[in-house]
Amino acid sequence: MPGNMKEIRRRIKSFQSTQKITKAMEMVAAAKVRRAQERVQASRPYSEKLREVFVEVSSRLLPGEARHPLLVPSSGAKRTLLVVVTSDKGLCGGYNANVIRFAVQRSRAIKAEGRAVSLFVVGNKGIAFFRRGSLEVAKTLSGIPTPPGFVQAEVIVDEARDLFLKGEVDRVELVYTRFHSLARYEPTSVGLLPATLPEGERPSGPQTPYLFEPEAEELIGELIPAFLTTTVYQALLDASAAQLAAQMMAMGAASKNAGEMISQLTLVYNKARQASITQEILEVVGGAEAIQG
Repeated sequence: MPGNMKEIRRRIKSFQSTQKITKAMEMVAAAKVRRAQERVQASRPYSEKLREVFVEVSSRLLPGEARHPLLVPSSGAKRTLLVVVTSDKGLCGGYNANVIRFAVQRSRAIKAEGRAVSLFVVGNKGIAFFRRGSLEVAKTLSGIPTPPGFVQAEVIVDEARDLFLKGEVDRVELVYTRFHSLARYEPTSVGLLPATLPEGERPSGPQTPYLFEPEAEELIGELIPAFLTTTVYQALLDASAAQLAAQMMAMGAASKNAGEMISQLTLVYNKARQASITQEILEVVGGAEAIQG
């Protein structure tokens, strides 16, 4: 019994140490996720306004006018590049598993269309997973800081644009986790290249003719890279906020579970201790009776 009690005490101390770590990580993630949420909310108006400008300008181009290379589907191989955004670190619940699962499902849907798929994986967790799989990993990028910077978005856009312009891929899609709130974030995908508009965003009805200064070709040439980089930057901010929110919730759940285990082990320890004391009392009483007898 004493040996068993010693083992229970060791396990209780182990869970207490774990609980201290998870609580500290939960507090750090909670502090970071608030700032990340503020960055997401602060950047969205600019991102949405730039998208609005892009929609307006590109919809006013006449057929055949200002056909920028990034607006025209590549005539190369029928291959889609999926840019998958994961995190560099774990301990964030099902965050990485969800976005990886979504990327795998999306790749299967693309293959069902008779197209090939290549991956541009961002984040060590995604890199480690996809390198063991059957999908081709064309590019990788890790070491994204928290918060992510505009430089990282430019790197991703430049790599994807080079593959598109070389004709190695004729489509580029971005797969990331969109942040809605601390309790809601979900994987989603958005098309990057060619930089065309979804049908639902194309203005309908009569349009007012526009005069461009500078020329439309030059204007759209400057607008498209800015639009793409801002879209990727917004996705990195969303993914960062979602990862921190997932980590905060995962560490909170781990702290709660550790507390429950400590309570259960403490109860077991108290019962064992009580049984040990009772046994000792019985042995003393039995010994006294034997001496008197």
